[in-house]
Amino acid sequence: MSGSVRLAISGPVASVTLSHPGKLNAMSRLMWRQLRSVFESIQQNPDLRCVVIAGANQNFCAGGDISEYVDFRFQEASLREFHETDVWGGLQAMLDCDLPIVAQIEGQCMGAGVEIASCCDIRLAGASTRFGAPIAKLGFPMAPREAQLVAREAGFSVARQMLLEAAILTAADMKAAGFLSRVLADQQVADETLATGLRIAALAPQAARLNKQTLRALTNPATPAHQVAKQTDKSYGYAHSAEHREGIQAFLEKRKPVF
Repeated sequence: MSGSVRLAISGPVASVTLSHPGKLNAMSRLMWRQLRSVFESIQQNPDLRCVVIAGANQNFCAGGDISEYVDFRFQEASLREFHETDVWGGLQAMLDCDLPIVAQIEGQCMGAGVEIASCCDIRLAGASTRFGAPIAKLGFPMAPREAQLVAREAGFSVARQMLLEAAILTAADMKAAGFLSRVLADQQVADETLATGLRIAALAPQAARLNKQTLRALTNPATPAHQVAKQTDKSYGYAHSAEHREGIQAFLEKRKPVF
């Protein structure tokens, strides 16, 4: 059993589920490839407005599937292929997604789980959730682009604790670090995550996509200055759109907009 990344669509909301029974949803190579495929398909679906990602059975993701590691980790070429193609391919597809992504984080969120959560826009977690990347105990570091992603989203102090000390942090710790949007009672996480997704889906979808594109251009340190300028140049093309007109008109008429 290599696990799976499942996609379900209900109206404008896409639900992505990490599932690896018996392994707390640890990511296998197959799952990383499926994650990329799922998010590429979401990106191409114009009817979707929001993505909710969760782990099956009240655990987000306990890291990587260590049982596979002996097959490829001890040769530089195959190790590089795993991180730069399989892992980063899945993470990059999430980062490239123009839809808002809401993370439902429960139970264990370790290593790969922290990386996947770092690609999300809004992160909700249960009070008992635990976070970390204790791979120093396994004798290897986090790949550079993955470490950059985690440090950017969780902060360098948190990244150092996770990677150098193999520290396990609480949801409260991660909220204080700015990584989590909200910490909830464990039994409330699923319902509140779905409610958040539905609230987002009821808002202007074109505006959400443009906001994602702008934030991606402005916050990615690798984005060249000319691309930031290009994003600025195209940022006002929505002026004549029906969505823009509807939002303003609904406000003036004191009614709820229909997007």
